[in-house]
This record gives sequence, C-alpha cells and structure tokens, in this order.
Amino acid sequence: MRDQIALLAFVTVLAVLEQAYFSMQVIWARRKYNVSPPSTSGHPNFERTFRAQLNCAEYFPIFLSILWIAGYFFHEGTAAACGLSYLYARYKYFHGYTASAVGRLRPMYVSASLIWILIGLSLVGLVEYFISAYFGVRIKEFLGWRLF
Repeated sequence: MRDQIALLAFVTVLAVLEQAYFSMQVIWARRKYNVSPPSTSGHPNFERTFRAQLNCAEYFPIFLSILWIAGYFFHEGTAAACGLSYLYARYKYFHGYTASAVGRLRPMYVSASLIWILIGLSLVGLVEYFISAYFGVRIKEFLGWRLF
C-alpha cells in the first residue's frame, strides 16, 4: 500500500511545508512593519503578504482533498505531477502578490486551472470505479487506458 501512495504523501508534506513558509512570511512582515496581532491592517506590504497567505490557506483543504482523490482513483503519478505544479504556482502567486496585487494574477489562473484538472481527474476516476464496481464494466480495460 505504501508504494501506491508515497508520491501523494510526498506532495502533501511539501504542501504543509509551503503553508508553514507562508505563515512565517506573515510573522516576519508583522515584525518588519510593526503590525501586532490581532490587527490585520497596516502597511500595504504587510496587508498583501497577509492576504496572500490567507488566500493560500483557504484553498489548502480543497487542494489536499482532490489531490488524494485523484491520486487514489485516477493515477498517483498524474495527480502528484499536478500537485507539484500547483504548489509551484501557489509559490509564484504568493510572491507575486506580496510584490503587487497585479503580480498574483497569472499564477492564480494557473493554480485555479490545476485545481480544476485535479477535480476532473477525481471525477473520471470515481466514475470509472463506480461503473466497474456496480456494473462490472471495466472502462479502462475496454478503452486500453494506461493512465489508471
């Protein structure tokens, strides 16, 4: 079983480390711009850093959920590759946003596209599973797909 989920686990650990890094950036920005908790407003550079971290945190549970569903029901390698690409796009999003609000746009579109791709892979994998489990039709064998 471990060899079937190792890539997903690796991407998950990287995602957690990325979230920790984003949180640390907010702590450092608070110190740099003298913004004490619980305040969330102050210097514009702090506010952009805070919003970038918060936006990334908001999508984190969605990302993790569909990463694992796509990896388990569709294909671990494909889901892990999408997951790594998503993490890179979120990294670029975070740093683009901290520099300027406009700097977040391209990475935001890329990361949103990757979320939708993972959702699509999850749905394809789940539909194939249910058709196979409840109707006995093995779509992947019928179509000769090697991605499953």
